[in-house]
Parts: sequence; C-alpha cells; structure tokens
Amino acid sequence: MPRRYDILAVDIDGTLIDHNNRVHPRSVEAIARARQDGLKVVLCTGRALIECKSVIALINQTDPVIVSGGAVISEPVTGRTIERFTMPLGLVRRIADHLLSRRHPSLLLKDPDAAGFDYLVISPWGPEALDPASRWWFDHMGVRCRFAEKLEDDDHPEHTVRVGAYSANNPVAALATELHEMFHAEVMLQHFTGVLLPKERRDQGIESIHIVEVFNPLADKWQALSRLAATMGIPRERIAAIGDQTNDQTMIGNAGLGIAMANAHPSVAAVAGRTSLSAEDGGVGFAIDEILAGRW
Repeated sequence: MPRRYDILAVDIDGTLIDHNNRVHPRSVEAIARARQDGLKVVLCTGRALIECKSVIALINQTDPVIVSGGAVISEPVTGRTIERFTMPLGLVRRIADHLLSRRHPSLLLKDPDAAGFDYLVISPWGPEALDPASRWWFDHMGVRCRFAEKLEDDDHPEHTVRVGAYSANNPVAALATELHEMFHAEVMLQHFTGVLLPKERRDQGIESIHIVEVFNPLADKWQALSRLAATMGIPRERIAAIGDQTNDQTMIGNAGLGIAMANAHPSVAAVAGRTSLSAEDGGVGFAIDEILAGRW
C-alpha cells in the first residue's frame, strides 16, 4: 500500500529517548529508512536546541527541528533560527517578578542564534539558588548559561522565547495555577514533570524535576509544525506526529495521524488515532514501519 504521510514529527523525551536516556536501535534504523523513502522526519521537542545536540547527531538530522516547545524552528546543522516567537519585555518582567516573589529563580530561554547563549537566570540569591536538577542538566547538556541579579541586567531582552521555573522534587502546581490565573489571556503555559533523571542523580536525592513554563501564545508544537509543513507544501492530512506528554497533545490531536506512545499521558492517548509501543521497545521505529508499509 502507498504511504499516506509525507512528514513525521517526533517528540524526544519519552518518545524517541526512553526513560533510561537511550534511543532504541530500531528507531534509529527506521528513521534512516524513512528518509530514504522520502518521509521527512522532524524532531519536535520542548528542549532548547543545545539540549538536542546528541540526538541530532545520533540520527543525522538535517531537516529543520522544532525546539523550545514550538517557540523556535532551527536548522540543526548550522544552528540558524528559521522562525521564532519571542515574548514582550513587559510581560517577561511581570512573570519574572512573580516568580521571584515566590523565591523561584526566573529562567529566561533565549534565541541562541541571536543572543549567543541559551539561558539567562535571574536570581537575586546568586547562582547557588538554581535547583540542583537544573544545574546538573545545564552541565550535562553543555548549556551556555548566564546569571543576573535583576531583569534590568539582561543585555538581550528582545530575544526571550520562554520564561520558566523549575524545582527538584517539590511540585510547582500551586505556582502554575497562580501563573495561569494571572496571565492565561496573554501566554501559553505548560506545567509537567520533566524527564526522569539518571540513577546517579536519584541516588543523590534528586527524584524528579517539576516544571512550569510560559511562552508566547503562538509558540506551540502544532502551530510550528503546521507552518513548517506549509513551507514544504505538505497539507495537514499528510502530517503524522508521535509523542507522549501533554505538550504533544495539540500536534497529536491535529495531525492527519496522531500516534501516542504506549507510555503516553492519558490526555495524549485520548486524542491519538493510533498507539505505538513504548520508548523502551522502540515505539518510534514501530510507528515508522507501519507508516512505510501503508498500514497506518
């Protein structure tokens, strides 16, 4: 049977990468075959571009990548920004002030192609106030991070694409609720538990990282994916998307074919047309095999 889809958007954490921080060989091999067959594979992730480098290298990604939750579309090889949705400085200031009032350092994600670095951490308490899970993540990923005591010290205020607060082990649901009540008409907000940290981190008492992130309302995985597909001349019904977490829900629900991982959040499974295997079992590879065979 002929292939029904021309582009496959693939989430990274919990989808391509499993909870042991591995990519199944079946998925790597299937991505290579997909490209040979003419199926474009587009990474679509909440990670910043710098945080995708190892995955980009592993699967030899050359097609554009959608990063930072849909706030930025980048060329993976050159790092050039193709499209971005920044946040107004006044809005950033109000959100940052609220986070600081709750004693959370405010992490401003930048467009690195324009700013020359990845994160600005606003912390009047100094760098040591950054939660240990974020500190490990930045070190592990080679993130270029700068610190400032106040927002007025930001030399690149026009390049902020996301404002976030992160907490190791301690949920931030109350903070997310406050931000939603205060800013829901002006932003797109995501609140979730982040990637499972390696065993050595858990052995040191870091079990989880809790995340609340605020974006320009146009920054969304599906909106970015649909615009990118349009530049390629690919209509919605020829788009497939696979993911597992709540920030994948819009692209899973709107794509011509939405695929939920076996380990997907219930809200994602509810809007998906198909269910694949888990990330540990090579669910991306299985989904690609079904698409290439024309069974999906």
